[in-house]
Amino acid sequence: MWNKKIIHLILILVSLFTLTGFSPHQQVEETHIRITQIDTSDFPKVTVYVTVTDESGDPVGVDPARIRLMENEEEIPLDQIEGVGQIDPITTLLVMDISGSMLYAGKLDAAKAAAKEFVNHLRPTDRIGLVAFHTEIFYVQPITTDRDLIFSAIDSLKGDQDTVMYDALLEATDILSEVKGRKAIVAITDGIDTLSQSTPESVIEQIGPAGLSISTIGLGDPDQDLAEYSAIDEEALVFLADNAGGVYAYANEEESLSEIYQSYAIAFKSEYQLTYTSPSTLRDGVNRALSVSLADTAQTLNGVDEEPIVYNPGGLVPEVSEPIPLLFFGAIMAGLIVLLIIPSLINLIFKPGKKKTTKAKPPQKKKPKITLKD
Repeated sequence: MWNKKIIHLILILVSLFTLTGFSPHQQVEETHIRITQIDTSDFPKVTVYVTVTDESGDPVGVDPARIRLMENEEEIPLDQIEGVGQIDPITTLLVMDISGSMLYAGKLDAAKAAAKEFVNHLRPTDRIGLVAFHTEIFYVQPITTDRDLIFSAIDSLKGDQDTVMYDALLEATDILSEVKGRKAIVAITDGIDTLSQSTPESVIEQIGPAGLSISTIGLGDPDQDLAEYSAIDEEALVFLADNAGGVYAYANEEESLSEIYQSYAIAFKSEYQLTYTSPSTLRDGVNRALSVSLADTAQTLNGVDEEPIVYNPGGLVPEVSEPIPLLFFGAIMAGLIVLLIIPSLINLIFKPGKKKTTKAKPPQKKKPKITLKD
């Protein structure tokens, strides 16, 4: 009898432990949602890439129906949002520092090994390329799905000279400019940019708002003075990631570097892809503000973490909803021509006659008399 009671009590305790071990954690833990990229290449169709993470930055799975999307503070109806779920193939450019300092303490070998792990965690359909830099920039491996090619390219890297990371990032954004869909740059450096012509601000300006994401990895000592050989410019790396939809991480050993690369690969695969038609369908060159949030079980909004992301549909010549009638256009042109002619007509009609003017002769100087003395 007592054995049955004890077993029953144990079962109750196990049940309570299970509930207290998991349910409160899910309720208390904060969920963050943010936009990583906005693709307007098929505007007015807009594709938005969204990531949902927990407090530690790890991807979190959510019911896609909970994602709320707003453009210019106007909510996009759920029935107008397509393809919420697994994203299409991702295109990633690895941008790797191969300056001479990467030869110190086996950092380049560690970076190569971690980069290969990153590739291994991508899906077979995902595409990847490799850009390397020291004082020069090398497009080592064009974008490919062939894993053997990318592994060979990574193995071929050798360290030398100084660092031009910002110029390398500009080159990488230019390479990706014609690529559609989700695209990202993952950059690693162990030091301070010493020779770039460009700046972090010019990199952000070139990619445009939410054109692609840049995630950065600092492989060095952020506590060192920037004048020290082993320092990293953490402020610049954080600025790049924060303003380009990516994340920054710091690694001080091969194991932590591998973990960072793996987490980036997992995060890419865990994003959500949403496509909708913009309520403002014209390429009028006017900015739109886009924001995302999560609805909880009561369908109230929470989890808006960031300021709205601004995107611009482009259009050098703004579009109009209806073409201007030819007759109306001709009338406007005729009016402009008349306005141009009127000043000339006024000059011809009211032009005063020319008065004859005589130039005053300059006074003639008297010639001095010369007197000769006897």
